[in-house]
Amino acid sequence: MARTSFYDIQINDLKGKAINLSEYKNKHILFVNVASKCGFTPQYESLEKLSNTYKNNLVVIGVPCNQFGKQEPGNSSEIEEFCQVNYGVSFVITEKIEVKGDDIHPLYEWLTLRSFNGKKSSSVKWNFQKYLLDPEGKLIDYFFSITKPFSSKITKHLRY
Repeated sequence: MARTSFYDIQINDLKGKAINLSEYKNKHILFVNVASKCGFTPQYESLEKLSNTYKNNLVVIGVPCNQFGKQEPGNSSEIEEFCQVNYGVSFVITEKIEVKGDDIHPLYEWLTLRSFNGKKSSSVKWNFQKYLLDPEGKLIDYFFSITKPFSSKITKHLRY
């Protein structure tokens, strides 16, 4: 059983505006820690397609992080421009955060610790690791960077 409600976590978008996670109740949410200078960066294109394909029951949220090979050095406006110009990203991108270590953001604390999410513990290994939540805000599973956005490991949960 989750100790903390996922929907109570505070995080901002790239412009510094608070994201109300409870707006996404009744939809799956796929969190992806993203970076613009990574070998997995082309997944932005597939994430955008996934977001559009399953828009009725999925929200994709990109979470910039510079902890892996310093592959997300940009500031908020640079990240936003990169995502829009290169990949036409229209899904939500959060502020740049830490996804592991002493300064881990509460969102990733919840995603990676069983004591918070009630399901399983994990550690973020690299950019573009994915965490999928069900429409009630419960962790379904996580997927390493090599798992493509349209992998059946992910999409099997999105088809009703």
